[in-house]
Amino acid sequence: MNQNLMARHALLLAALAPMGGVPLAPAAWGQAMDSVPVVTLTEARRRAASVDPVSVAARAEVGAAAWERRAAVMDLVTPSITAASSYTHFSEPFFNFGTGGISPNATSATVQASYTLLGTGKIAGLKRARASLASAEAGETAARFRTALETDGAYFAVLAAHELSRAAGDRLRRADEQFGVARVRVIAGDAIASDSLQLLLEVTRASVNLLRRDSALTVARLQLGRRIGLSQAVDAAPLDTAPPPPLPLSEQQAMEELRARGPEVEAARSAERRAEAVLGSERALYWPNVTLGASTGAYDSEFFPSALRRTQMAVTVSLPIWNGGQREAAVARARAQRDVAQAERQDRERAAAAVMAEAYQGYQTARATIDLAQVGVAVSRETYRVQSARYREGATTILDLLEAQVDLSEADAALVQARYAARLALARIEALLGRRLIE
Repeated sequence: MNQNLMARHALLLAALAPMGGVPLAPAAWGQAMDSVPVVTLTEARRRAASVDPVSVAARAEVGAAAWERRAAVMDLVTPSITAASSYTHFSEPFFNFGTGGISPNATSATVQASYTLLGTGKIAGLKRARASLASAEAGETAARFRTALETDGAYFAVLAAHELSRAAGDRLRRADEQFGVARVRVIAGDAIASDSLQLLLEVTRASVNLLRRDSALTVARLQLGRRIGLSQAVDAAPLDTAPPPPLPLSEQQAMEELRARGPEVEAARSAERRAEAVLGSERALYWPNVTLGASTGAYDSEFFPSALRRTQMAVTVSLPIWNGGQREAAVARARAQRDVAQAERQDRERAAAAVMAEAYQGYQTARATIDLAQVGVAVSRETYRVQSARYREGATTILDLLEAQVDLSEADAALVQARYAARLALARIEALLGRRLIE
């Protein structure tokens, strides 16, 4: 805060000592904040989306799921190919069928290819991979809007802390002015010394309140910096103070939209489809396997074999019968996961109306609270003006003046909190719907 104000505070405290006041150390009036980088709300959302662990994990999951789908497609249309080479030296010479003679060495080089015509759940695996990708993409969308909501909260917290700090500064300024008036009246004999003491107490309270507000602002700036990937304090660019407009859709429309395509609901549906696909891929392990194989090889006693070449084709049919209950256990686990995902999806759909009603009504209430808070500020400001003028004339008591001062400070704070509560309520509705309603 202003150093001149601190010095004047010390002088006022010293002036009270002859009247029995206890000299006090000057209160900490807050500290001037160093210059910090400033971000806009759009930039804060963009930066937070790139560094927030939840968003990063969701994008990584999408990347992994995309490769899972590519692998499933390639497994469906391409064979598996393996190349191998070996060189063996024996302690005693033996008959080498590659060269047709006696040799202590044996070498081979083979290329094998196999393609499963039926079985091993290729189609089911492709469905599973596609469902996994859709689930990951839906989860990434939901995570992105959750991150945006948390970033909005941190951004609005900085702006609210700024305004609350300003309101605390106004309270301190008014208390200091009234302290000066009371001091003059006490010296003139128009008021008793306790008036000055009461106002000194208010000055001290106001200075402590300002210190709290400045501390909250420091923390809010650091929290915003953390949200956007910086280890330093970051300030928020001011937003317009226009009253929040009405929403462009009704409450019923918002409920229906949330239930139909809200990011969280879509994520739950995609998770259920993925669980169903996993169950299908586990059941596919009961199918018989039909595999077409081909191999070509060269055999010799030299490192690069060329003495004998052989090529073979094979069709293999296998029927899995029993593997110790492992398939059954896998199917049971997949079925349980499917049932859980289904229950979560149904619960999310049932909760859509209540969740949206809470957010929608919260926004409407916040808008009404702003109107009430504005009236409260106007009434408190006029009351303070009247009480201040009456105290100067000796027509009221110091307690009435102090009450008017406190009421005005609380009304200012209530208006600030109501304004940013409305912005946060709007951000929550947008996060639920997965789109911006008001730019």
